[in-house]
Amino acid sequence: MLPTSIADLGAGGAIMAVLAALSLLSWTLIVVKILQLWNSRSGADRRAQAFQQWQQGDKPAAQAIVETGKSPADRITSYAMQALSQGFKGPALDGELTRRGNEELARMNSAIRVLELIAMVSPLLGLLGTVLGMIQSFQELELAEGAANASVLAGGIWQALLTTAAGLLVAIPAAVGAGLLSARIENAAQSIESAVGQLMMVENHPRL
Repeated sequence: MLPTSIADLGAGGAIMAVLAALSLLSWTLIVVKILQLWNSRSGADRRAQAFQQWQQGDKPAAQAIVETGKSPADRITSYAMQALSQGFKGPALDGELTRRGNEELARMNSAIRVLELIAMVSPLLGLLGTVLGMIQSFQELELAEGAANASVLAGGIWQALLTTAAGLLVAIPAAVGAGLLSARIENAAQSIESAVGQLMMVENHPRL
């Protein structure tokens, strides 16, 4: 949670409100993406078993195994097996698999750019709040002609600096979340490529 109340921050209240909204949005996106990508790298053992069945000529059993999978690699492999069983081969199949793989990748990458944008913008908003707060504090000092209460001036500066801290508190989880989720997506994409490559190897060279 962002410290202190928005009402106590004067001119920085609007910026703190924006940062609070960005914080809520980033944590919501992180939770949603974690749930979405939970099974993105699963099913490696299942696919290995399916490839063994496919190599042995039991294609219906192989398809039945991967159809129960929940990962993008399982879905792409299931489609590839179904297409190969129906005689769909060559560049046309390669193009369709590429298209489906790109769709899976785009689906997994959805909202990641939003997290990256939050991580980039939040510190700048915090810095803006600090600058505006410092300007206001020094304006008060100028109007008081040097007779301003030091504690009041220090309190204004403290509240101004608080927006920078709030911006960092919003940006850090968003940046970490975007980085970790992106790494998981890259691993899932590699799993798709590996699964398709293994299936094509088994299909074209069944004795290997």
